[in-house]
Amino acid sequence: MIAMSALLEDVLDRLMRLVESQLTGIFGSVLLLDKDGSHLRHGGAPSLAKDYTTAVDGIAIGPKVGSCGTAVYRREPVIVSDIMQDPLWEDYRHVVAPFGYRSCWSTPILSHQDAVLGVFAMYSMTVREPTEAETQLIDFTTRIAGIAIERKLAEDQIHFMANHDVLTGLPNRALLEDRLSQALLYAQRYERWVTVVFIDLDNFKLVNDTLGHNAGDVLLKTVANRMVECVRSTDTVVRLGGDEFVIVLFDQPTDVDLISETLQKIRSAIAEPVHLGRHRLRATASIGIANYPKDGTGPDQLLANADAAMYRAKEFGRDNFQFYAPEFNTRAHEKFVLQEELRNALARSEFILLYQPQVDLRSGDVFAVEALLRWKHPTRGMVAPNAFIPTAEETGLIVPIGDWVLHEACRQNKAWQDAGLPPLTVCVNVSARQFREPNLIGRVVNALKDSGLEARHLELEVTESLIMQDVELAVATMNALQGLGVQISIDDFGTGYSSLSALKTFPVARLKIDKSFIRDLAADESDQAVASAVISLGQNLHLRVIAEGVETDDQVAFLRRNNCDEMQGYHFSKPVSALGIAKLLGGERGG
Repeated sequence: MIAMSALLEDVLDRLMRLVESQLTGIFGSVLLLDKDGSHLRHGGAPSLAKDYTTAVDGIAIGPKVGSCGTAVYRREPVIVSDIMQDPLWEDYRHVVAPFGYRSCWSTPILSHQDAVLGVFAMYSMTVREPTEAETQLIDFTTRIAGIAIERKLAEDQIHFMANHDVLTGLPNRALLEDRLSQALLYAQRYERWVTVVFIDLDNFKLVNDTLGHNAGDVLLKTVANRMVECVRSTDTVVRLGGDEFVIVLFDQPTDVDLISETLQKIRSAIAEPVHLGRHRLRATASIGIANYPKDGTGPDQLLANADAAMYRAKEFGRDNFQFYAPEFNTRAHEKFVLQEELRNALARSEFILLYQPQVDLRSGDVFAVEALLRWKHPTRGMVAPNAFIPTAEETGLIVPIGDWVLHEACRQNKAWQDAGLPPLTVCVNVSARQFREPNLIGRVVNALKDSGLEARHLELEVTESLIMQDVELAVATMNALQGLGVQISIDDFGTGYSSLSALKTFPVARLKIDKSFIRDLAADESDQAVASAVISLGQNLHLRVIAEGVETDDQVAFLRRNNCDEMQGYHFSKPVSALGIAKLLGGERGG
């Protein structure tokens, strides 16, 4: 029966009957140690009174718990020849007396690794100890019971591992579909909802990269336990892998507000501080929700739509939850297509650079140009950066794309110089993803070397918010770039909340006033105050200040009145091709 994987209860029942067939007046019993390691559960006792087996089912182990509880506690056989007299049965005589059992010989059942699995007992209606033959049979039966129990535990473990996540112990993807299908059948029968919640922890990779994978594992287990505590026993919390989880909320009321309360509870629990060694972190999550039957009728459709809603939550800045809407799928498909087209765009040379002049407000001379990336799509025509840069950032494609921009801008500037045009600086934007690359300095060195451009004719623009993500690392990187002779400027200044104490440590040459402060400069007193403050701040720190997005005479007049150094915008020129810059510079050279 063991070899054929018969049910454990059937194996133990047959084993007890076999023992009893060899002896007279003996009743066999097996109790199994519970998962908590402190209680005994019914395993097999075909001839004992049912009321008695029910009474002792779940009994705790201890130093004075009859024969069985004591044998497991001591990890050794306990022979009680007279239950009515032995002190071990003092607290349990009232349980056994109505059934007439007088002796009980108990032996712990051990695994091959000496772990206690349960206990085998022989009961008799007479006061006596076991004979030698009975002792031999006890030893033999105990070993057989141990093999059967161990086999069952191994099978349970294999089944558990196949259907559960090793790290958190949560159900895994294999079990998810079964649980979700059951929930849908119930909801269909009783006209209820099922809510599928897709959860992705925000910035989890940063924890692994900075604190190590052990810290990441602790965070995942902590968050998993908190989510389980937030839901009912009928609900299912699943770990899909990495930092992705799915929660199936079973038998939900048809009320979005009540579901929102549960989600807010989950979100708050995730956000509770987590102590990782010396560090105290607060995790957040992007959460997407799809409800049966409105958002899908099958497991795959509901999961896909909850996933789409989760990405919508990420687009809204993370740390929030979003309910599914059908247009999310359309957007997800468009995003997938965009990613594939971006991967091919570099290889097919579909990217081009335009250049927008930067002008000295005092002399009127063009002294620099900003390199601006455009995508010349084969079917959609010219694509603006805001339509594809966010996707490039998210997928990491911004790194090779940014590398191409750097090389091409340096090559073009050297080509202008070689053509005899007045020397100028070419400004290249560096994204947050590029800036974090460990080989950024090497990439800049290669671009300068390949083009032959002197470092002083290259300026890299970094955003204020990028710097503030990790000021110490940013300053170290900027110092290294400055050491090459490359200039650094802060783009979008005024939007990143940098402190003045931090600003004075930045090795930068220029501040660029964000165009949001320039747009209404002529009429908006708040914008005027910000712009004049940045200009004054820059001059006091011995930095040049450039205003971007300058389009009107009134804006120019204000900037000149406030001694702004430079400007960039449609008032002077839109972004133009390399040939357009050559013509412009050639015209300047000719007077």
